[in-house]
Amino acid sequence: MTLTNGNHTFTIRPLKAGIYAPIPSFFLPESEDLDIPSFENHVVRVATAGVGPLLSGSMGEAHHLSHEERVTLIKTARKALDGAGLVNVPVITGIGAGSTRETIELANEAAAAGADYAIAIASGYFAGALSGNKKALKAFWQEVSSKSPIPVMIYNYPGASGGINLDSDLITELAIDCPNICGVKLTCGDVGKLTRIAATVSDATFSSLHPRTNINAPFLVLGGFTDFILPSAYSNGHGAITGLANVAPYAIVKLFELSEASKADPSILPEAQRLQGIIGRADATIAKASIAGTKYLLQKLYGYGGHPRRPLPPIEPAAAEALWEHSHTQDLVHLEQEFSGKAR
Repeated sequence: MTLTNGNHTFTIRPLKAGIYAPIPSFFLPESEDLDIPSFENHVVRVATAGVGPLLSGSMGEAHHLSHEERVTLIKTARKALDGAGLVNVPVITGIGAGSTRETIELANEAAAAGADYAIAIASGYFAGALSGNKKALKAFWQEVSSKSPIPVMIYNYPGASGGINLDSDLITELAIDCPNICGVKLTCGDVGKLTRIAATVSDATFSSLHPRTNINAPFLVLGGFTDFILPSAYSNGHGAITGLANVAPYAIVKLFELSEASKADPSILPEAQRLQGIIGRADATIAKASIAGTKYLLQKLYGYGGHPRRPLPPIEPAAAEALWEHSHTQDLVHLEQEFSGKAR
């Protein structure tokens, strides 16, 4: 679908259920400038495995990026994907900022740079005033989504927003009232919340009663971790946006596919459960090492990763070694090797 807004024309690629990865932003060792070749390589790597890229999120250290750098990453990702023949893969980008005004500015810049979708988080700087104020939180996503030229996803991550944690009632209200909102990422890890939201938005009548502004952008309910992809499938959720998909994209896509297929063919369920166990344990272990740990694993596995931007510290050598040698990590690595080998 093509949209025109002022001097810009936007091609909106369809947003589909599945697995998405918050792509890290890679930096050169001394200057901390963007490491564009590593970024290009990684975006194509995960997209080839069937994982959609999300740029400038928490894993992407959006808080450490300038507006210009965010634009550069969008343009770079789009060019790399197109060059690899992945022209139908959409680009989602974070537009998190301190104010509603700047969030909308980032949405416009993202659309002009070639992003298909945006994801917005409420700033935690004034969380004391916002966290209990449902009216203010609802107004934030209403205004951002109504003024954004591209569809907007809700990002619910209390750990990155000063503890602000949207409940299922508010998210469902936003889904009903805001036709340019295309989903929610639940990094709160609340399976019950996912179930309650999906009960409304995945109902057969929802799309006709509450049509989206863009027909290619249905309201997706996405987890923020991989440890409940299988339960999510049975609650009519739509997949996950997960940092672990940077490390093991093929294995996690396979888990999603088996989870969905098992609803029609119960004989597949035991294999889906096996994969869910391996991947869920790895997610819990690797998530504790945060951005630095994920980058270390990428360096170990694929030859790029590097360190976060300061003041975020790199992972300590002893912790890195322990992470790599942990049985949960090794089980995941072996699983990824199995499925990536089969794909090739």
